[in-house]
Amino acid sequence: MTTPSLKTAVADTVDNAIATPEREQPFAALGLKPDEYAQIREILGRRPTSGELAMYSVMWSEHCSYKSSKIYLRKFGEKVSDEMRERLMVGMGQNAGVVDIGEGWAVTFKVESHNHPSYIEPFQGAATGVGGIVRDIISMGARPVAVMDQLRFGAIDDPDTARVVHGVVSGISFYGNCLGLPNIGGETVFDAVYQGNPLVNALAVGVLRHEDLKLANASGAGNQVVLFGARTGGDGIGGASILASDTFASGGPTKRPAVQVGDPFAEKVLIECCLELYKGDLVEAIQDLGAAGISCATSELAANGGSGMRVDLEKVLLRDPTLTPEEILMSESQERMMAIVAPEKLDAFLAVTTKWDVETSVLGEVTGDGRLQIFWHGEEIVNVDPSTVAVDGPVYERPVAYPAWIDALQDDSASALPRTDDPQTLRDQFTRLVASPNLADTSWITNQYDYYVMGNTALSFPDDAGMVRVDEHSGLGFAIATDCNGRYCQLDPYQGAKLALAEAYRNVAVTGAEPTAVTDCLNFGSPENPEVMWQFSQAVDGLSDGCLELGIPVTGGNVSFYNQTGDVPIFPTPVVGVLGIIDDVARRIPSGWQDQGENVYLLGVTATELSGSQWAGTIHDHLGGRPPAVDLAHEKRLAELLHAASQQSLVSSAHDLSSGGLAQALAEAVMRFGVGARVWLSEIMERDGVDAATALFSESTGRVIVTVPREDDVKFRGLCEGRGYPVLRIGVTDSAADGDPAALEVQGLFTVPLAELRDLSTSTLPGVFGPTVSEPAP
Repeated sequence: MTTPSLKTAVADTVDNAIATPEREQPFAALGLKPDEYAQIREILGRRPTSGELAMYSVMWSEHCSYKSSKIYLRKFGEKVSDEMRERLMVGMGQNAGVVDIGEGWAVTFKVESHNHPSYIEPFQGAATGVGGIVRDIISMGARPVAVMDQLRFGAIDDPDTARVVHGVVSGISFYGNCLGLPNIGGETVFDAVYQGNPLVNALAVGVLRHEDLKLANASGAGNQVVLFGARTGGDGIGGASILASDTFASGGPTKRPAVQVGDPFAEKVLIECCLELYKGDLVEAIQDLGAAGISCATSELAANGGSGMRVDLEKVLLRDPTLTPEEILMSESQERMMAIVAPEKLDAFLAVTTKWDVETSVLGEVTGDGRLQIFWHGEEIVNVDPSTVAVDGPVYERPVAYPAWIDALQDDSASALPRTDDPQTLRDQFTRLVASPNLADTSWITNQYDYYVMGNTALSFPDDAGMVRVDEHSGLGFAIATDCNGRYCQLDPYQGAKLALAEAYRNVAVTGAEPTAVTDCLNFGSPENPEVMWQFSQAVDGLSDGCLELGIPVTGGNVSFYNQTGDVPIFPTPVVGVLGIIDDVARRIPSGWQDQGENVYLLGVTATELSGSQWAGTIHDHLGGRPPAVDLAHEKRLAELLHAASQQSLVSSAHDLSSGGLAQALAEAVMRFGVGARVWLSEIMERDGVDAATALFSESTGRVIVTVPREDDVKFRGLCEGRGYPVLRIGVTDSAADGDPAALEVQGLFTVPLAELRDLSTSTLPGVFGPTVSEPAP
């Protein structure tokens, strides 16, 4: 242990609060509404001390308390079947969900937002977003094994987009690469609607043995409260908790607290230190310090454990000795953890933190009186019921209004847009789509990430899902994918949320894994806008209904409100992450074909569903109509078919059809390993009653292209027929022959050489942001 800081500030004590009831307090500057401040006074029976006001302000912020979303999020816990509980070990309410994947192993995973800090200071905002979500995983008793990121930026050609993109990508790669964690997937979207409010969502996954599970519940009177990790500084005072609870006005953010500063090397040491503490059974409970810092850790640990806690705040180790008690409580400095330790294990705990050179201070102890008491040099500055801070905050039923504009938007269907059967025009449209920012190759971003570190990555960029081996003896592993189409959600948030779920579910299924559980990051505009609350309620309904139908639970996640500039909200963007289990990663299915002479099959049916599509947006600058229909029972049957095909090793590749439709899926599959293909659309057009443009560009759901070696053709067809799933042979893989270059040939319409496809796809992002790193980061 290190000597604590010297006394540097005079505190506002509980006695002083009682003696000066009429003292004016800056509650509005801390983000509290007048009625919320009045409610705090009513709870306490007096005015709050400055320390209590600081705690309530950060813990009752939208970011920490979910006060506008709680009444909707309960649906995830209400719409639950026995099937959904089967593998769920820890659900919502803890730092991250935990799922049993078999053989005594469990996986914990979660996605969270760091949107507003990443606009103000892109590098540190994104870096600390990664650090924060990784600490959530550590706090469950797990070793972090992978990260992913879900990014939405403004228009690719806007001058400010480059600032944000360079900073965010650098921050993610810096922190993740320094931690030695593979970045195995994610999304990147460019759209003007995110110009003043980019989305930076970060996901982390960890693995643990069942017996190593840890929870954030402080109980057992006399147990010690220990803070360890980095020192507490002035960076991020009120950071994410308040910054993420307000909008960006046209003149800039109304509140600009300092964005946190991350140190990935300190976090790497913290990871190893925590794992050794767990191995020695030296921790009774643990909580990471993220948003709201010590305010959050103390109140949540005490509230979850149904206990009390006494803390001496002057024992907190500081980087800045001038910090006031209130600032110490609010600071969101990174790389810190709080543990509850039995007194008889304290010496052993301190021996481990000393070994790892992790600074540690014993702040106090768990009590049995149900009160959270915090002292500053012997003077009581906080005395509250921790549940009123961490659990029983305000719950709002915000006004909800059906958007006045949505009917006209939905009536403006893309079916009225001109479609052509002219081969040259179709070729031109195809090549424009391949090179468009949201379909182009993202190696400029992903090559800055290390996705092989730790040696267990089985699938990564540009496959449909990331996959990691958990057990090197059995080959047991997990796959994970994240998806959301904000254009669909703008047209219909209920259907859009279901579509996000369906796509992530399908992306996991095409790898051969069995989709098992969900995490989500719900990014929306201001909850004070009744139309935004309608969008939010619809999306939650869609996601909860969809999960019930698929039989997979929501294990936890994050809500991010106030994503708007002035009065203009972003598109509803409910990012959905789906985790799947695969019993042996050796049976994984890649997204592109590697051998010539294999048959290409299309699973599923194509309808005229072009509204909200990339074709409508890129070719016609159009957004309107209704998004594609989704049949989740159909998606479940497709996933079961793909799993059976994987088990029998019948398919050599599988790639889902989503943005850009069949055309984009074929382009990506050809580019994956450089093997061309000859395909034909005639049977799709005849069976499904669609034209050539629709066959190429429709974004109908429940569709996958697979390749099947000729010797397995009969078995594969039998599998599809036996399960009653629509299947059509639409082509054959074909590498270069007789001196002709490898190409994608759509018979009777056009041919695009592979070299041209690659050039179109790989030149878009470098053309704006600079050269691509030639290899993934070491």
